This record gives sequence, structure tokens and C-alpha cells, in this order.
Amino acid sequence: QVQLVESGGGLVQPGGSLRLSCAASGFTLDRYTIRWFRQAPGKEREGVSCITSGGSTYYADSVKGRFTMSRDNAKNTVYLQMNSLKPEDTAVYYCARTPLIVCTYLARHFDYWGQGTQVTVSS
Repeated sequence: QVQLVESGGGLVQPGGSLRLSCAASGFTLDRYTIRWFRQAPGKEREGVSCITSGGSTYYADSVKGRFTMSRDNAKNTVYLQMNSLKPEDTAVYYCARTPLIVCTYLARHFDYWGQGTQVTVSS
């Protein structure tokens, strides 16, 4: 059964940090490009970051320098380390996979999605 399961979300104060996990099962994660998306109430879904099967990472300008994506092949898990969090980072964060070898941002290219994990940044 192919699954992506996010965890690690929660409530954090501005300037704080969280690490999100996306655990894959039913497939070998490093064969795919994995992207983190987020969606806040009243906003469209946006791409946050991605990692290719080759290990290259990419970030949206809004999170560049604050977020870091990584992969642990032994655990078949990808991570999103989020530092210096801002209230505008508040959203449900989703991970998704695509067989493409580039970091596409088009949702239709992603065949499996996790259920999402809530991140709330508030004082």
C-alpha cells in the first residue's frame, strides 16, 4: 500500500522551529521527487520545497534560508526543518510524490499525497 504520512506539526511561537516528517511506505522514496505543499485558509495551495531523486533541493522564495528539506534513505523519510517561523507560515502542510525527475509544481503530476499536518505559528 503506497502511503505518505506527515507528522511533526503543531503550535509554535514566531521565531520558533518545527521539523516535519513525511514517512513513505509501499515504495522506495528516493526513486521519486518529493514536494512539500502548504495551504492556509483562504489561500491557494503553494509549493514550499522539493527534493529530487538525485538529492537536489529547491525552495520557494518565501521560505528560502529558513526551511531545509532533507531525506533519510534508511528510514524512507523526508523532512522539512522549519526555522524562524512566521505567522504567515501557518498552514496545513502536505507531502506528495511525482515520478518526474524535476521539481514540478503542478499538482496533477503528483500521484500520491499525504493527509497533511497542521502548522500554526502564533504568539
